[in-house]
Amino acid sequence: DVVETQEHYKSRWRSIWIMYLTMFLSSVGFSIVIMSVWPYLQKIDPTADASFLGWIIASYSIGQMVASPLFGLWSNYRPRREPLVISTAISVAANCLYAYVHVPHSHNKYYMLTARALVGFGAGNVAVVRSYIAGATSLTERTSAMANTSACQAVGFILGPVFQTCFTLIGEEGVTWKFLCLQLNMYTAPVLFGALLGVINIILIFAIFREHRVDDMGRQCKSINSDGEGSDVLDQNTEGSIDHVAVVALNVLFFVILFVFAVFETIATPLTMDMYSWTRKEAVFYNGIILSVIGIESVVVFMVVKTLSKKTGERAILHAGLLTVLIGFFILLPWGKKLPNIQWQEIKNNSIPRTAPTEMLMPFWSLQEMQLPSNHTAEPVGCPVTQSWCLNTPVIYLAQYISSDVLIGLGYPVCNVMSYTLYSKVLGPKPQGVYMGWLTASGSGARILGPVFVSQIYTHLGPRWAFSLICGVVVASLLLLEIVYKRLIAFSVRYGRMQE
Repeated sequence: DVVETQEHYKSRWRSIWIMYLTMFLSSVGFSIVIMSVWPYLQKIDPTADASFLGWIIASYSIGQMVASPLFGLWSNYRPRREPLVISTAISVAANCLYAYVHVPHSHNKYYMLTARALVGFGAGNVAVVRSYIAGATSLTERTSAMANTSACQAVGFILGPVFQTCFTLIGEEGVTWKFLCLQLNMYTAPVLFGALLGVINIILIFAIFREHRVDDMGRQCKSINSDGEGSDVLDQNTEGSIDHVAVVALNVLFFVILFVFAVFETIATPLTMDMYSWTRKEAVFYNGIILSVIGIESVVVFMVVKTLSKKTGERAILHAGLLTVLIGFFILLPWGKKLPNIQWQEIKNNSIPRTAPTEMLMPFWSLQEMQLPSNHTAEPVGCPVTQSWCLNTPVIYLAQYISSDVLIGLGYPVCNVMSYTLYSKVLGPKPQGVYMGWLTASGSGARILGPVFVSQIYTHLGPRWAFSLICGVVVASLLLLEIVYKRLIAFSVRYGRMQE
């Protein structure tokens, strides 16, 4: 056994802090343009419609889903500096491509799609980051380090839109540098800023990052993919097989966690527009405030669970987090008798009795054919008659919605960090790159499928069906957690090398 030297300890934690920065920049790369993608797309390519916007948003997650296992595999056999630098360089190049998507004379929307997919591909380094942190921390340090990683990711998601807002001061026209064919405006400045941050990240990886590894007890040992900078002492505690049942179960649980949160993010704007007759501007503004508050709440939760997990253990906290998410979605179920306002004010006032039973309402086809007066210029608000459930589904009160936001904002970060922590502990001293890649890929797949699922169910069947199905999915995940509960223990504990 080799006691870790003070020099090794400092170098190890400097490298972990570089990983925190990499995680932060990865999430900034996603969120820094998310509010401006649609107006920029309309400006550079008028042929693009809202459905193509959906593909552009999803392309980030698709790119990350493909890249995560590849970068994870790479990091298992080569110094992690290699995939970290290459992935960050891909993100830098993709951001520069995004800044130039206005230059071609046609098919601009496909260049934007490619740019966002490549940014997502570069974000596959999340698997490398988490596998490094798992190998460079002892069991007692692991929960805190994983919580810090998730907190950096959450802060990146919060600050990305803030950076975007600051760059709106440049304006839509901005400054044009003809010799570079570059327009520096509110759409391109954020991605160029992201590219600059990426270059700084690469410099710091070369200057500060070193390969370090400790075993579950915190003893210094040689990394399997060391570039010659680490100790020559090998870890003798790698014998034993990984519990693949626990690994698969945690992948499924992580998929569910990110799936339900993607549903929550996706449904927020259309739900509030339908239920509270908010305009597009009001829905974006109010939900932006709510999501920002939830982001701050998440950072606080990440800090709290580091202390709480030492007293109760990660499994109990994961269980509590899933229960909190379940209660949050259960609260969203419509319970009252009041119906939402139908979108056209004229229909609401003159045609539809608000308390009439369903069979007494006007035929649905006739409602669709009704036209607004020619002098009507205001944006239509309320629940559109094209969604037939609007005519018989009770309104979800604002108090329900806010309460649900608070609970989901509490439960999601708890589940997120506990999933990563338990996963890394179950894997133990084995190289975790590929496994972390699959976990990241499952989360990316959830972010792709969640919006598709909820948009179809919500539009055609309404919030009662959508949120009931989500509650059913969370209940199923709780049952799965109960089944594998005793298997979700650290590798070293499983083989009797440490006490739980």
